[in-house]
Amino acid sequence: MKRVVARAAGGLLLLFFVVAAAAGVWLHSSLPVVDGVVKVAGLAGTVEIVRDARGIPHIRAGGTDDAYFALGFVHAQDRLWQMESMRRLGSGRLAEVIGTAALSSDRFMRVLGFHRLVEEQFRRLRKPVRRALKSYAAGVNAWLKTHGGALPPEFLLLGYAPEPWRPADSLFWGKLMALDISGNWRRELLRARLARHLPAERIDELFPPYPHEGPVTAPDLAKLTRGLDLDRLAAAVPGAQGSPRGASNSWAVAGKLTISGRPVLANDPHLPFSAPVPWYLARIEAPGLDLAGATAPGVPFTILGHNRRIAWGLSSSEGDLQDLFVERLDPGDSSRYLVPGGARPFRLRREVIAVAGGDDVVLAVRETRHGPVIGDILGGADGTAGGGKVLALAATFLRDGDLTPQALFRLNRAAGWDDFVAALADFHAPHLNVVYADVDGNIGFLAPGWIPIRSSARNPRPGWTGEADWTGFVPFRRLPRLLNPPRGRIVAANNKIVSESYPHFITDGWAPPYRARRILDLLDGGGKHSAAASARLQLDSVSLMARHLKPMLIAFQPATERQRRVRGLIAEWNGEMSRLRPEPLIFTAWLRELNRLVYADELAEMFAAFWSLRPLFIASVLSQRRHWCDDVRTPKAEDCESLLAKALDRALDDLTERFGADFAGWRWGNVHQARFRHRLLDGLPLVGSLAELKIATDGGGYTINRGSGRVSDRDRPYEHIHGAGLRAVYDLGDLENSRFVIATGQSGNPLSAHYGDQLRDWRDGRSFRLGRAGSGSPETAVVLRLLPDQS
Repeated sequence: MKRVVARAAGGLLLLFFVVAAAAGVWLHSSLPVVDGVVKVAGLAGTVEIVRDARGIPHIRAGGTDDAYFALGFVHAQDRLWQMESMRRLGSGRLAEVIGTAALSSDRFMRVLGFHRLVEEQFRRLRKPVRRALKSYAAGVNAWLKTHGGALPPEFLLLGYAPEPWRPADSLFWGKLMALDISGNWRRELLRARLARHLPAERIDELFPPYPHEGPVTAPDLAKLTRGLDLDRLAAAVPGAQGSPRGASNSWAVAGKLTISGRPVLANDPHLPFSAPVPWYLARIEAPGLDLAGATAPGVPFTILGHNRRIAWGLSSSEGDLQDLFVERLDPGDSSRYLVPGGARPFRLRREVIAVAGGDDVVLAVRETRHGPVIGDILGGADGTAGGGKVLALAATFLRDGDLTPQALFRLNRAAGWDDFVAALADFHAPHLNVVYADVDGNIGFLAPGWIPIRSSARNPRPGWTGEADWTGFVPFRRLPRLLNPPRGRIVAANNKIVSESYPHFITDGWAPPYRARRILDLLDGGGKHSAAASARLQLDSVSLMARHLKPMLIAFQPATERQRRVRGLIAEWNGEMSRLRPEPLIFTAWLRELNRLVYADELAEMFAAFWSLRPLFIASVLSQRRHWCDDVRTPKAEDCESLLAKALDRALDDLTERFGADFAGWRWGNVHQARFRHRLLDGLPLVGSLAELKIATDGGGYTINRGSGRVSDRDRPYEHIHGAGLRAVYDLGDLENSRFVIATGQSGNPLSAHYGDQLRDWRDGRSFRLGRAGSGSPETAVVLRLLPDQS
């Protein structure tokens, strides 16, 4: 009997291993075929795809249609789930495969109506641009048809196969990017919610102006928005409160200041981290098309990069491109809303959201002359209606006539400054800074995109009066631009880009100027510049914010030996946010607690929504608005000096509990770790941790090497969740010497060797070329040939 049991057990164990091995082989078949020959329908000629040691494709094609086809093919090979999740996110169809967890996102996207906008946008594009999008889609679909193995793991987990790629699907990427980096409507919503707790002058103090700019007092927001369920709306909008938003660094240095005598351009766009990052490196060669740089899976155009003549980089302008309008319902007919001189019916849409494992959700969406009723994401007939009002969103990326994909198509082919400017005339949403350099020695800057002309933009405004209506957009010829400035350098790091004399309002939400100032200091003080010097500059982790606030923070009399020792440590610190040092951790924890003590009492339940490091506000409190240091909940009047000491003690108590009493042994890198989560697999037992990439990093939220976190996160307040997913430096003396690195890897498949193989290079500042022969050696290069299938 024992032998029978033993044999049965052995048989079951063998069966388990056989099944596991078969499953492993099947999963491994989800990885792309990267060498050999594949016949595909839709090509005009042979295409060669050479991949280097990092899996980066170098595409050689006999025509541009075939080049776009091949890019679609390799994007599908390496990033199919990222592409699929992008189009499902944009179209509001995630719940169809994920279930109720995606309902809030789908509701939001259906209210915005991106699925309708991209169809109309595609029809408006010129024929060559539409043709490029069609060729790209054909390449994606060719891979879907010819791939004989398993689909990527995400599709196996969810149990479905993707639909064919449509040309208009590629346009979701631009809409989603515009939404992500121009989120000032959230700030308007926050100000409206704060108005229920604070008077207007206090709200203005919480949002200090850019240095040397005067404040603007808020209207009676509490009265205007009375009855609207703003808290419920804020909770329903996807995205964690207090998360960092889009930023970036870009600069250009003229040849007169460089070793080569030709310009150098550097760019590192900052976005939320995920695995994989949004960028995919590629080199593309075809007659009339020679590109190297960062593409976006799902899109046929090179977003950031160079051609044979020019290089360009992008950064957010922080432009105010969105407004909230409080619309008043017609008292006699709630299907209408008031407009100047009368009333108008809402435009109505019925959206049906399919939900995996559940019933369909029907959403009634109303649109006004300003834009969709944003409260309709809550469902029901009334949304956020209260007191006979609803809240509508106006945004440039919701307007018809957006030709931004056409601008990218033309930018990829630009041969000089005039071509560059002409291409960007079609760039409509979002508003961005574009830094330029060319092989003829020119450097330049242009900030294209629609900027609304209106009387007020800081707060929600009444929609029925017409007083805050958009009356047009700033004409393209009057948008900020610069060519060959006398000082020989251009810096665009989300800082203010216009002088006080500029006649149009762009934003009052410029990023604090710490990064821009540090870049200029290093460019002006380092002798002759080079591409290698720009690459080093991208890794600079000195915080001018810390240097600015440090004298104010240590301006108290220590009462204990611990306070004295730590105060001395911070006093001697040079502001470098090194992962190997304790000072960045202590300083950040101290500033975090100081923010809590300064305004948690006034903001009450609104505190968590506002909680961040807010250096300009803290500087204003410690230098002139010291009334904020008083705790309004106590009869005693507290002063700022006692608050500084109390905040330090709280920070040290928390860090001691985490890391022990020896603060000399604490390290910023213990908690400041770049974390790249897989957005679908994250949270799943075992699988989620295997798909996650993590590494200790230098930097902070205000350093050139940006390492932003969300200090309101109770569990991981110092985690690095936002920053440069791509770094690029362009050498206009020898464009083949331009260098690139992304933060994760080329593949989005966790089973691939290229899923995270660039992570350590990215952290440590190593980068590589995308030369015409590919960046790998002949021994490491693999070649895939796509042949036309004539059958």
